[in-house]
Amino acid sequence: MVKKSVGKKENICNEKYWEKKFGKDFEKKIEKKFANWDKCQASKWHSDCGMGGGFYFLAMIGAAVYFVQQASGFWPTIVAILKAIVWPAFLAYEVFSQLAM
Repeated sequence: MVKKSVGKKENICNEKYWEKKFGKDFEKKIEKKFANWDKCQASKWHSDCGMGGGFYFLAMIGAAVYFVQQASGFWPTIVAILKAIVWPAFLAYEVFSQLAM
């Protein structure tokens, strides 16, 4: 059997509840604790590259499909996968050679 608590429930939306739980200056304690939280999380877990990463991933998959279809064996397939990873270098080389830079 589970015993039910007889006491009355406290309203957690009430400011007095939080003052009783954390003290008078609970807002200052919370602000101090989480002051640099967003900066730390941003630097540790992700970077802000926008849509570039997703575009590069889809382009790499497309290039892998294209290059692997052209391959006819084990080692040519490995070379095709490597070409798919570094296809932007080939693209930049061709663009700069056409622009004569």
